[in-house]
Amino acid sequence: MSRIYLDHAATSPLRPEAHKAMEEGFAIWANPSSPHADGRRAKSALEDARDRVKSALDWEGEIVFTSGASEALALGLGRAKASRRIVSAVEHDAVFRAAPDAEMFDDNVALGKDCVLAIQHVNPETGTINPVSQMAGVVKQTDALVLSDCSQGAGKLPLPDVDMAVISAHKFGGPIGVGALLVRDFKLLEPTGGHERGYRAGTENLPAIMGMAAALEAGDWATSPQDRADFIGGLGDDVLKLGEQVDYIVPLVHPSMSAQALVIRLDAMGFAVSAGSACSSGTLKSSQVLAAFGVDEDIARRTIRVSAGWSTTVADLQGFAQAW
Repeated sequence: MSRIYLDHAATSPLRPEAHKAMEEGFAIWANPSSPHADGRRAKSALEDARDRVKSALDWEGEIVFTSGASEALALGLGRAKASRRIVSAVEHDAVFRAAPDAEMFDDNVALGKDCVLAIQHVNPETGTINPVSQMAGVVKQTDALVLSDCSQGAGKLPLPDVDMAVISAHKFGGPIGVGALLVRDFKLLEPTGGHERGYRAGTENLPAIMGMAAALEAGDWATSPQDRADFIGGLGDDVLKLGEQVDYIVPLVHPSMSAQALVIRLDAMGFAVSAGSACSSGTLKSSQVLAAFGVDEDIARRTIRVSAGWSTTVADLQGFAQAW
């Protein structure tokens, strides 16, 4: 039985364009920081990839390449020139790990130039789109910095207008283990020394960075927006609706079966889906994110996530709808 993979919000399969670019990167084996000819060749390829990532994302600021979104969040929240960290209640666990002492954002929190506010772009469990650009416009009037976790939106939606953004390559068909912190101006960060203009320690993973650039440039999907809209429409009232949502992350509520039982049963039927984000789907705890959205605990315990990506076909969507 052929399997159908519908867990792209956790990790999307590597695009062939990214695979090819990585092979080219492996042939450029020198350290980009080395001064000799081999190092300079690697450095040239690194900076070319940096320019391509900027162009693909329409980003005019700076880029610090990292090992993924978690490191980028740790850099952005840990090194921002601000004394207070404020986060929304629906952030990914990596945000709370990066800023364990952060204040929770609500209408009573006073913002100012001593603050960095973390607001995600697309929620990984519900697909809800936060109006980050609109919020950032208001927040910037207070001189606070805005950092947005764009892991689930980068390469699929335009980036919001923020001071810092975080991306992760394996969410859009790039390799695992590479991402970036996009920062409007380096003066917003305290330097750490080392590589990446002194803002990140550790030698750059050139093959993975080249793969990330190629994945962003590829862009095409096997399904159209209409295909995905038809799929969601066909699932009817079982779709958990929580504001404006993307068409590639779909939270589904079963009338009686628990999320854990659903994931096991669907896996046995040949479908890879999840119960929440990958970092917490193996636990029996109810979703903190769904609770923050105000979802009843009983409904949350019966909610799974179906997420499509670049390689998902119409037949995949139809097959799942039939099984559901």
